[in-house]
Amino acid sequence: MNRPMALELKNVSKYFGNLAANKNVNLSVYRGEILAILGENGCGKTTLMNMIAGIYFPDSGTISVDGKEVVIRSPKDAFNHGIGMIHQHFKLVDIFTAAENIVLGVNDGKRYNIKKVNSRVAEIADKYGFHIDPKKKIYEMSVSEKQTVEILKVLYRGADILILDEPSAVLTPQETDRLFDVLRRMREDGKSILIITHKLNEVMSISDRVAVLRKGENINTVETSKTTPAELTEMMVGKKVSLNIERPEPVNVCDRLEVKNLNMVDADGIKVLDNISFTARSGEILGIAGIAGSGQKELLESIAGLCHPITGQIIYHNPKTEKTEDLRDKDPVAIRELGVRLSFVPEDRIGMGLVGNMDIVDNMLLRSYRKGFSMFVDRKKPGDLADKIVKELQVSTPNTHTPVRRLSGGNVQKVLVGREIASAPTVLMAAYPVRGLDINSSYTIYDLLTEQKKNGVAVVFVGEDLDVLVELCDRIVVICAGKVTGILDARNTTKEEIGLLMTKTEGIYDVDGKEAENGEKE
Repeated sequence: MNRPMALELKNVSKYFGNLAANKNVNLSVYRGEILAILGENGCGKTTLMNMIAGIYFPDSGTISVDGKEVVIRSPKDAFNHGIGMIHQHFKLVDIFTAAENIVLGVNDGKRYNIKKVNSRVAEIADKYGFHIDPKKKIYEMSVSEKQTVEILKVLYRGADILILDEPSAVLTPQETDRLFDVLRRMREDGKSILIITHKLNEVMSISDRVAVLRKGENINTVETSKTTPAELTEMMVGKKVSLNIERPEPVNVCDRLEVKNLNMVDADGIKVLDNISFTARSGEILGIAGIAGSGQKELLESIAGLCHPITGQIIYHNPKTEKTEDLRDKDPVAIRELGVRLSFVPEDRIGMGLVGNMDIVDNMLLRSYRKGFSMFVDRKKPGDLADKIVKELQVSTPNTHTPVRRLSGGNVQKVLVGREIASAPTVLMAAYPVRGLDINSSYTIYDLLTEQKKNGVAVVFVGEDLDVLVELCDRIVVICAGKVTGILDARNTTKEEIGLLMTKTEGIYDVDGKEAENGEKE
């Protein structure tokens, strides 16, 4: 390859105590190239990118930009060398406009002139095909628009090497396609782009080469056109992994949870759930699809008793008593006292699902401490459960007494999902249970959800990857702006159809775009 080298890492290592996050990593990126970074959770992908972006400093090794060795001690140093990182979680000021966010922190020695900034932002956007209004406030923007602002922030500062962390995690297929078109234009303009992603179909679609990390080391860098998803997965994991999702036909299906005309407003009086209706059945997986912020979180929290709708019903069919109960306006404790076992894997793992300063055993104990009748706490059963989860889900941790805040995001997710499934629910609600997980761990979670389905559990699965929703689920409820825009048979739909329904704002539509009477297409 005769293209000039944009970025090169030689024997870069980073240690946290005795743990080697990265060990003697060699990596190269050419001008006008898109390089995908693949690896299991905890393999050192983010740590490596953070060293390039100036957030961490390597303990050993060298980093070279345009063939010249450089020292990057801060994000400012990285920008000075033309390196910018777009993080998965946006760092924007909601009440500022796009242009104000983009210019925030820029010190070019010139007098601040918002008209010139707006003009410059529009010029960059037009050059690469972004669709953005520089004068639009952040709180008025969609997720894809916010991501566009983050990318324009680094381009405005003159970045030629861009690092994107899970750029398509919260985008629809159509938005992802538009983003990839923009990245290809940037590549043609000579930009070098590094993408961290767990989605192999995107790796095959957008990248020129793929660098695979395993346990902190660079196992191999291969040309995308000369490899396959199966080969990449084997390099990541170190063994052959089946990439097939099992979807058995539902057996003994019956209504377990009925949501009827659910409406809810937030603290500002804005309607976040608008007349939501659907049925979750035992022995099937019901998928929930929608752009981030469409009401998925509020919907599941309403069912779990964590927040209360203003109108509507949440009818639970108790399999033991064969009676029905309206769960609306009941708190989680009251729901459990009724014998209703709803397990909830929230979006916010540490803030809401687990206690960060507590170890794995004590986080297991949170599910059962109310059952105790003694002044002393019995940690044996929670300890056994913690050991089982660590072993079966391959949680990377020194021991079960490690505070969960010290675990990587993916390992935190494994602990949370494992605990919820172990509570033997009749309804299991999982919000983004594989967010941040590598391929191998994700398929382990899919298998666990399928096992719950086989056991007669009604599984409600909120996911981001539409390919997975289509392969894993039996039916899919599509939500946009707090409304149900369609209920689809997962076996007879496509991710493109789901993506279109995710952007609908009026009415309920079937596959032909006609209004349906009940919103459900079988």
